[in-house]
Amino acid sequence: MAPPEERRFVFVTGKGGVGKTTVCAALALSLAARGKRVLIAMCNAKERVSVLFGSEPVGPEVMQVAENVYAVNIDPERAINEYGLMILKVRAFHRAVFDNKYVKAFFRGVPGLQEWAMLGKAWFHAVEKDESGRHTYDVVLLDAPATGHGLDMLRVPKIITEVAPAGVLRRDADLAWAMFRDPKQSSVIVVTLAEELPTTESIELIDSIQNELQLPIGEVVVNGLLPPLFSETERKELLAKDGLIGDEPGEQAIGAASRRAIRERVQAASLTRLSELPFKQVRLPLLFDGAGRPEAIHELARHFG
Repeated sequence: MAPPEERRFVFVTGKGGVGKTTVCAALALSLAARGKRVLIAMCNAKERVSVLFGSEPVGPEVMQVAENVYAVNIDPERAINEYGLMILKVRAFHRAVFDNKYVKAFFRGVPGLQEWAMLGKAWFHAVEKDESGRHTYDVVLLDAPATGHGLDMLRVPKIITEVAPAGVLRRDADLAWAMFRDPKQSSVIVVTLAEELPTTESIELIDSIQNELQLPIGEVVVNGLLPPLFSETERKELLAKDGLIGDEPGEQAIGAASRRAIRERVQAASLTRLSELPFKQVRLPLLFDGAGRPEAIHELARHFG
């Protein structure tokens, strides 16, 4: 597995609510600090990147959000139109085809086409070159949909390579799929929380990525870790008091400590399960002032080296 700064395409996924966009932003800053030109590609998402970088809102046009960091929020219908223009070349012919309401309705109804449009556009940016022949971006980070939808998106190019007839679509899917499977060029980063359900879902996701899709796993990023306050002995004593707390102020304080001990126990058990996976872990702390600030993203970026 190549180190992150040498990969051209990184697919970032995980259960909803685990902080995938925050991780993309922090990793982008870490790579940019090493001189890499990084593109964060979102999949028609509720846009948060601009808040994390303190920039203007990010839309379907690529824009710069920080030094060496760019972002785009991919609109699937627009991506299909752009792809059609690349193939048909002639703008008048393209308009005649893609502005037709029946053609638009057909495209919306084709299973997997919108997922491929977004994934394919992100891949195109990973291989895109400027007039000098240099890659426009050194690394593309795809802020992918949550677990189930993210897996479906990854399945699409594999299915195209297996069932589509020879042609431009099959050619591009072949090229993209070859890149996604090459550990020197691509990887999947799985983001999780040290909680029971996200940990279980992440382990199942990794199993599908490895055994069904046979794609390279880069890192497992464990987000939002609490700093432990109690020793194992103190934790056991506090857990024994759970449910036995009264209403007096002192007892309420013990109750709060007991709840914290429960979270620490769950966190420790989840980290043990995740440590059994044969992948590098990146552990990000819980920021009590919130991670939705440019200063916080800079702080998290340091954990990526």
